[in-house]
Amino acid sequence: MTFLYTRTNTWSSAPQPTEETIKYWKHISQKKNWRIVQLPNGFLQTEYKSIESDDWIDVTRRETIAGAEQAIDASIEHYANKLEFTKGPKVVKTFE
Repeated sequence: MTFLYTRTNTWSSAPQPTEETIKYWKHISQKKNWRIVQLPNGFLQTEYKSIESDDWIDVTRRETIAGAEQAIDASIEHYANKLEFTKGPKVVKTFE
């Protein structure tokens, strides 16, 4: 006979992001830290500004400006959601 044991994690036992990670998420979730540049092959590259220096870090390549801006907006939304969950789990429904 085989027994299957499962283990669940609660919010407090899950690994929490470090202060450095949260600082990075805050930085990258602001549109002012992003730009779009055109490459020699005609593609457009999205980049965000490094926190430590004036360097730009490339992220994605797209064929159109609209596609590049959509990629930036999606990245900003992704990291904004990660920041929201650093405050703890979101209550979606309660019962009486």
